[in-house]
Amino acid sequence: MVVDVVRVMAALAEQGVTVLFKADAERMRDGVRPWTFVASGVPFHEGLLVRTDAASVEACLEICLPQLRERGLVIPE
Repeated sequence: MVVDVVRVMAALAEQGVTVLFKADAERMRDGVRPWTFVASGVPFHEGLLVRTDAASVEACLEICLPQLRERGLVIPE
């Protein structure tokens, strides 16, 4: 899966979603899911957010993008 991360983040931001990608140096050294994806904002209710820790950016997206689409957000392919 090849996804333009900047395009995805911009599309979500335009829909009122705050998106964070994080690479954790300590977890990377330890080989333990160093990437974190968090999306939160207006489209979500009661503080609900979409979040995961994974081994790669691609894995984060594979987990989180379907969840965001299920909540009615439009995400470019």
